Amino acid sequence: MSEEKNIAIKKEENRYYEMLANFIGPFISVIAGLLVGAIFMLSIGRSPLTAYAVLFNSAFGSLAGISETLVNTTPLIFTGLAVAFAFRTGLFNIGGDGQFLIGYISAAWVGYIIHVPMIIHVPFAILFGIITSGIWGGVAGLLKAKLGVHEVITTIMMNYISLYLVAYLAGGPLKGATFLPATKKIFDSAKLIKLMPNIRGSRLSIAFILALLTAYLIYYILWKTTIGYEIRAVGLNSEAARYSGIKAAKNMILAMFISGGLAGMAGITQVLGLQHRAYQPFGFIGYGFTGIAVALLGKNHPAGVVLGAFLFGILQRGSMQMQSIAGVPKELVQIIQAIIIFFVAAEYIFKYIAHKLKENKGGVTSVE
Repeated sequence: MSEEKNIAIKKEENRYYEMLANFIGPFISVIAGLLVGAIFMLSIGRSPLTAYAVLFNSAFGSLAGISETLVNTTPLIFTGLAVAFAFRTGLFNIGGDGQFLIGYISAAWVGYIIHVPMIIHVPFAILFGIITSGIWGGVAGLLKAKLGVHEVITTIMMNYISLYLVAYLAGGPLKGATFLPATKKIFDSAKLIKLMPNIRGSRLSIAFILALLTAYLIYYILWKTTIGYEIRAVGLNSEAARYSGIKAAKNMILAMFISGGLAGMAGITQVLGLQHRAYQPFGFIGYGFTGIAVALLGKNHPAGVVLGAFLFGILQRGSMQMQSIAGVPKELVQIIQAIIIFFVAAEYIFKYIAHKLKENKGGVTSVE
């Protein structure tokens, strides 16, 4: 009995150390990014202390600042979850921007095409956007599962298809009676409820609450359900999963459908909570690609994704103020983000090299 207890204690300790290691890596990456950013500022004759103070104050100095930071964080939670969920199945979804746009235009269309009570209108617009963007992502999963077409290629191609499709729809068949290349404005019954209506200029809506609930839902699906177990098993070793009776093809398609729906939620909440109409895109929104960085920083775990999205939301919020007040180019924030991604990626590379060296060492030993 005592031996079983010792084993349980050891497992708990290993779990604790693993969680600590998963936290330390991203933390060091963030610190390194800020330090490199400080070096760049010093090289152009700007004060890092002043710039970072402006960054902090713009994000947390007032309720309006906090509100705007959370507005920037919300779509990154969705796109980060989209990348993380697909990655758990061994798939790399870089089509977040395309799926974002499909959810964006779909929700806008439902927002003005019907006029029903809010309790019906909002859920229906969200559900329709999730289904259309999920199908858009599921196509890449289907091609991967049935024909072996690499999902990176298909998602890149579908990004461009969705970009020009949405541009055509917003500026053509779905264009409203306005000079703007945009759809009609959605009805009030399709708008998301504001969380801070008494704060002047606050744009924060219940989209942020939906993002947090979605993160928890994804955690529950992945670690508390049979579907999640199968998805993670396919991601770890698709051949072994297939041998044990798990349908790898089905799980690939399902994972990409859910991933596409998650990315689509970012576009859905943008149109229902902020813009209230779909504008013709003149380029990629960028949330899909930033979502990749968020997922990497969060170690593809829902809780890590939320924290990573919050960090990038802070950086996005403070970039303009850093330029106007501290005289630091806003592009420096992109450099900081790139350095953070570099260090996170370097950690994965070092782990991969260490794993390969261990494998080779084991192979040599067995030969002898």
